[in-house]
Amino acid sequence: MIFHVLVEGTSDKPTVTEILTRQFGLIQGSQFQIHPHGGKGKLPANPAAKPSPTDRTLFGQLPATLRAYAVKGRNVCVVVLVDQDDDDCTQLLADLHAMLAALKTRPANVLFRIAMEEIEAWFLADRAAVLAAYGQANFTGVPTKGTDLVDDPSDVLADCLGVVRPCPGQMKAEWAEKIAPHLDLKKPKSPSLARFIDGIGRYWKMA
Repeated sequence: MIFHVLVEGTSDKPTVTEILTRQFGLIQGSQFQIHPHGGKGKLPANPAAKPSPTDRTLFGQLPATLRAYAVKGRNVCVVVLVDQDDDDCTQLLADLHAMLAALKTRPANVLFRIAMEEIEAWFLADRAAVLAAYGQANFTGVPTKGTDLVDDPSDVLADCLGVVRPCPGQMKAEWAEKIAPHLDLKKPKSPSLARFIDGIGRYWKMA
């Protein structure tokens, strides 16, 4: 199985790379590729429509991207990883599956996964990983449980690290590069991270 992982931006790439290489032993390039986009965007009202050439967001391009992968065969799995942000998780998943069902041609294997509320919540849930990367991190006031439900986790993480916010994507990518290698992938502390790993694992077993 070859995984093509669609993510919102470059700051997500280090974390996904770490998971696929360390947890599953996959080789980047031959067994997986990660495709960053220019943000999340919005799903088109008409999934069959040609995407706008100026819209480089993940959702803006998603229907067309999935149509393109339809010809790749059953040995390809397209993974779509997005932040929940302010969306209702259940409705967002329903909208994604409805969009997929509306496509006349679609890939044989598609996995939708949502980072609740942002991928930085995966870091907040694993304090040991954050401290291994940033020994000065201060978690005062941050709940020890339920970090997937914390509002604006990237801002909370910035406060823990003493970083002035809002934080640019380059800063978030740096966090990912330093923290992701220390994440507990065998027993993930974040439920949405666990679901992401479980989903990849199910398709990997099909290989």
